[in-house]
Amino acid sequence: MNIFDLAVVGGGSAGFAAAVKGVELGAKVAIVEGGTLGGTCVNVGCIPSKTLLRAAEAQHRRTNHGFAGVPTTDGRAEWATVREHKDELVAELQQAKYRDVLQSYEGITLFEQQAALAPGPALQLADGRRLSASKIVIATGASPWTPPIPGLAEVGYLDNATAMALEQLPQSLIVIGASAVGLELGQMFARLGVRVTVLEALPRVVPTEDPLVGEALAGFLRAEGIEIHVGVRVEGVRRSGGSHAVAYRVGAAEQASTAEQLLVATGRRANTRGLGLESADVSLGPKGEIRVNEFLQTTNPDVYAAGDVLGDPMFVYVAAYGGMVAVENALDGHKGRSRRYDLTAVPRVTFTDPAVASVGLTEAEAQAQGTVPLVTQLALEHVPRARAARDTLGFIKLIADPTTRRIVGAHILAAEAGEMITEPALAIRFGLTIDDLTTTFHPYLTLSEGIKLAAQTFEKDVTKLSCCAA
Repeated sequence: MNIFDLAVVGGGSAGFAAAVKGVELGAKVAIVEGGTLGGTCVNVGCIPSKTLLRAAEAQHRRTNHGFAGVPTTDGRAEWATVREHKDELVAELQQAKYRDVLQSYEGITLFEQQAALAPGPALQLADGRRLSASKIVIATGASPWTPPIPGLAEVGYLDNATAMALEQLPQSLIVIGASAVGLELGQMFARLGVRVTVLEALPRVVPTEDPLVGEALAGFLRAEGIEIHVGVRVEGVRRSGGSHAVAYRVGAAEQASTAEQLLVATGRRANTRGLGLESADVSLGPKGEIRVNEFLQTTNPDVYAAGDVLGDPMFVYVAAYGGMVAVENALDGHKGRSRRYDLTAVPRVTFTDPAVASVGLTEAEAQAQGTVPLVTQLALEHVPRARAARDTLGFIKLIADPTTRRIVGAHILAAEAGEMITEPALAIRFGLTIDDLTTTFHPYLTLSEGIKLAAQTFEKDVTKLSCCAA
């Protein structure tokens, strides 16, 4: 009863993709999850945060839009109702996309408890049962990581999950960390009427993005009333009069901020503790991430790993892809059909407003490879769709190889940047050139037309072209 071809530890995106692929390849599969089924994305990540962001945007648009003749109205959002609506969506998708999916595959058996690796290869369940498996895939994801800030553990703080589950909105909020999670939730709370202060240790917000993107985004967020400090060294946290007081330095200057709540959004670390990996000869990296080769095989040949437990990039779509690759190699690799884990042209999106989306090389990274890249930048005010929508904040920046003219990087700051980035990702993956983009039909009055317009600006002044001009 407890002998399987494949055992998957983790019931999130990577784990489910691995289990489903295993069944498709004819395997008898066990999936073991000791926490909440569905992993980070559906429960405390992508789904709940993005629905709350859209709710906050709807609130923001009540008083901030560019249309003359359309009245604006004010009023504080009903946070309890907004939060409950979010919880309903999470429950609905957890059932439809995870439990119902499991029921549709007879070859998958779910064990909802903790497990650790055991010799065999096998898994030792918390209730004492032992699952024997020919191959094992570790897909246990990651959890929020907190830096060792003096006083932080004593005063208490929010992470992304607890922030979205607050019973009531605070009057004020300090956010430590200005990458995707910190900025998304910071802007969401600000648009719902919370006074927000953001502290970032690095020189700019979204520090892994193109510098111009970070500088422009910070300006737009400050214009909405969010207080942002970069180049910050947080020195300590304490409770003061029922609030959180954060002491920090910017250069030589000592500063402090006080707020009712404190959100720490300083990254995530792999969930590898308690899995018995060391005794199973599975090697870990410096941040606790599992080390794998190009086929997602660990240092134990019978154990593979996929998803956030590998470290960056921590994206749900990368996790699902990795789960499939790991299982294909675990079950079919010995037949000469090994598949490499290919992270070429992985797009990323930060769902602020305007949003940030990027793929490929930055201008500095292209220069570091020894070339002087072709670079162009198009302001959103030159994209007809943005003009018609009265929302022209942002720009599109494209980078191309000077010899082949192939697109090697794209960086977008726009209201729907995430909806625009797939075309540049495909261009990079398949070696498309500037001319390929400019000669492809793009529907008029779409934001995606901005990709063509940006490509045209390598050689033309688009301000001197009529609408739809080639």
